[in-house]
Amino acid sequence: MKKIVVAIDGFSSGGKSTMAKDLARDVGYTYIDSGAMYRAVALYAMRNGWITENDIDIEALKKNIGSLKIDFKTNEHGVSETYLNGENVEKEIRTLEVANAASRVSALDFVRRELVRQQQQMGLQKGIVMDGRDIGTVVFPEAELKIFLTASPEIRAQRRMEEMLARGEKVDFQKVLANIKERDERDLHRSESPLKKAPDAIVIDNSNLTRDEQRELLKTLFYQKTLE
Repeated sequence: MKKIVVAIDGFSSGGKSTMAKDLARDVGYTYIDSGAMYRAVALYAMRNGWITENDIDIEALKKNIGSLKIDFKTNEHGVSETYLNGENVEKEIRTLEVANAASRVSALDFVRRELVRQQQQMGLQKGIVMDGRDIGTVVFPEAELKIFLTASPEIRAQRRMEEMLARGEKVDFQKVLANIKERDERDLHRSESPLKKAPDAIVIDNSNLTRDEQRELLKTLFYQKTLE
């Protein structure tokens, strides 16, 4: 069975990470969360005071972007976690504040170029599942299996809110929904690598699919590709 690259793209909070993690675990591939990489950059910028609610110190971030090293390590429970320059930042990058900042820094061309470079290095040996906004169009345009995942903004906001509540955060549905719609607008219309479906991507609307249903569907598509 040949090794392939699986690229899963789609809107924020559509379930890309869940789908990608499940597939990677099921087939023994490495899971790479590209969205977590942008969150790590945002966290780095926030810690250094380079990003505020209204402004980004682009020159400072640009000067230091090359010093960021982002890795993924599997913990004792088999869960992939994000490391920024050797520090586990998995919990810190999952807040709404960091998510919003990540959407802003991801629109910067030099940030995208550096992270795409790191992502492509990770995929040289294949055997990976990566999810994000431009994996099948920019990072791995030759990926053997491309998925474009979608769901309604309301359903995605509900999922995001449930995740945040499970972590003990106080959240308001309307604020989460507004954040989802704002991120969609930025992702679709940014000048650098906007979110769009690759011509050969398979569209999956998981608005009404259970986790087990989407898991089995993706495994079927995966094995079809590896046996071609």
